[in-house]
Amino acid sequence: MNRRRDFLKLVGAGAAASGLVAVPNADAQPARNRIRIGQIGVGHAHASKLSVYRASADYEVVGIVEPDAVLRKRAEGQAVYRDLRWMTQEQLLAVPGLQAVLVETRVGDLVRTAEACVAAGKHVHVDKPAGESLPRLQRLLTAAAKQKLLVQMGYMYRYNPAVVLLREFLRQGWLGEVFEVHAVMSKVVAAEERRRLADFRGGMMFELGCHIIDLVIGVLGRPREVSQFALHSSRLDDKLTDNMLAVLAYPRATATVRSSALEVEGGERRHLVVCGTEGTFHIQPLDNPSARVALSRARGVYKNGYQDVRFPRYARYIDDAADMARIIRGEKTSDFSHEHDLAVQETLLRACNLSLKD
Repeated sequence: MNRRRDFLKLVGAGAAASGLVAVPNADAQPARNRIRIGQIGVGHAHASKLSVYRASADYEVVGIVEPDAVLRKRAEGQAVYRDLRWMTQEQLLAVPGLQAVLVETRVGDLVRTAEACVAAGKHVHVDKPAGESLPRLQRLLTAAAKQKLLVQMGYMYRYNPAVVLLREFLRQGWLGEVFEVHAVMSKVVAAEERRRLADFRGGMMFELGCHIIDLVIGVLGRPREVSQFALHSSRLDDKLTDNMLAVLAYPRATATVRSSALEVEGGERRHLVVCGTEGTFHIQPLDNPSARVALSRARGVYKNGYQDVRFPRYARYIDDAADMARIIRGEKTSDFSHEHDLAVQETLLRACNLSLKD
């Protein structure tokens, strides 16, 4: 049985109704009015995702903003920013017909910058994590809702094909009642980057764990309790909380989330495991996904017992960009509510032992 064909058939038929199907490569689609978009900031680790928007037939990238002279000089030599017009934030937000902005500043400036964009009437894609202030994120989302503007968070596994299929399994009820979730996202972080990350009190859970907390909340929702275990396990004296575990408690389920800066070849062990009373869905690795699925009985094209599911090679952010275009054009609503994003942020801050009131 061709599992790749069956995956595409299932997602194409079943997930279409729930708006979870990835849009095909935009370059292969008929030409239509392009969405005018710009980017503020090059200081975020994922700022180079702009290349996806430059390559997409859905978008016209009109300009790039970076007030920090050092960051701008470094960026000017990179291919992703070549031939773009550099401008101030005020100039970008005043560009005629501008509809959306990618917010890719340093983490501490993400929400403040997004607030300015929303105040100017623009949709925003905001990279992760959404700062250290839950009230400020709530104000941003409330302001966007009043203007019917999209705030798309940059959690990078939302459109992963294995995660999309997992959501379809959950929607169909094929896993039964979920009682256990495990998630791990780690890597080895070099000494120079460790010093930068040590500026954040939330450590590696704040930097990396946010991506998989987003996935756990997508499965189980807001937890009743969050317990955190935070260690500095390296012999480097940089104060980075580099070995972290959070346990999320629900009325009938528990979830564990781990993130470290120490794991050799950690990318290969990044995983999400969802265990239910009727089956288990194990995605590993997350970045080039494959899955092992166990079912108590046959479901759709899937048999009872364990089986391997393979997926097409996944490239980050292509489907995020395509989905954003569909939402801006009014073809669909977002699959991720403001309530979901707030629950993710609240849980992340609790997992990092950070205040919810600041």
